[in-house]
Amino acid sequence: MEISAAGRLEVRITTADVGKRVSVRCLTEAGTAGGKFTDTVGVLTSWDAGVLVITRKSGESVRVDASSLVAGKVVPAAPARRRGPAAGYEELAQVASRAWRPLESARLGEWELRAAAGFTRRANSVLPLGAPGVPLDEALDVVRRWYGERGLPAYVQTATGAEGTQELLCAELERRGWVREVSAELWIGALAPLADRAEAEGVVLAREADEAWLARYQRKGVSEVALKVLGSGASVWFASVPGKPGEAPAAIGRCVVDGRWAGFAAVEVDPAQRRRGLATVVMAALARQALEEGASAAWLQVEEQNAGARALYAGMGFAAHHAYHHYREHA
Repeated sequence: MEISAAGRLEVRITTADVGKRVSVRCLTEAGTAGGKFTDTVGVLTSWDAGVLVITRKSGESVRVDASSLVAGKVVPAAPARRRGPAAGYEELAQVASRAWRPLESARLGEWELRAAAGFTRRANSVLPLGAPGVPLDEALDVVRRWYGERGLPAYVQTATGAEGTQELLCAELERRGWVREVSAELWIGALAPLADRAEAEGVVLAREADEAWLARYQRKGVSEVALKVLGSGASVWFASVPGKPGEAPAAIGRCVVDGRWAGFAAVEVDPAQRRRGLATVVMAALARQALEEGASAAWLQVEEQNAGARALYAGMGFAAHHAYHHYREHA
């Protein structure tokens, strides 16, 4: 925390620092024997009527009474990464979007409106990488109309926790009654170590998702729309480990190679054959293919509640880069 030359804690932030990443310490239950210090780090998204709102890396908003502040300072926009490839938020957001393309899209300034008949929020939400070119309320009216014309709910995908992410937009959406429905994280890691983790014996790679691959895919009743989304991307590969004759594959995975990036998704294993390393085998085979095409870095998306997947990917050398969220207007 910020300490003066005299050794006192000092508050060195003001309302002019809204939009910056800050670290604050406040005293809860001041004046009582049980008073405690609490620290909060995140983006200062508002300071109104004596109350600060700070958005943490996870997207959680914390309200802090200004009268309880005992210290505060502006801190660097994002901590330096200690491992893995260097990457900015906008680059990763664009790569992830290109790996999961909608059937139709439209531009509103620097926002992209995406629709794919409702197949996944990622393909049916606004990706706001910059300004919409009009006031926010007007932009949201355009969004509502565009999705309403397609019989779809309006979603806005935002991100928090890295340099260039959208904590301020999250706060503005929440002030207008939009609710965060789903949050996940985008993780990144080096590709070569992943390729070396397991032998690829028995893994079949294909350019298209066949009936067997789809039989293992968790989203049942896959439509033509879903097949087009699954097949979208610069260089798409589907991997499978065959199961018993007449049964779905023991494990599957999908990878999109796009420049230096290899994006992994749909890594699924037959519940009866888990803990045999099949997910690692599938990802290693896909990683080798991606290396052959010139990729050097890897990314994937994982839900916050999926403890098993998070442990698996952490063991492979992946680490969280930023969180992303889907906001929907409250009915």
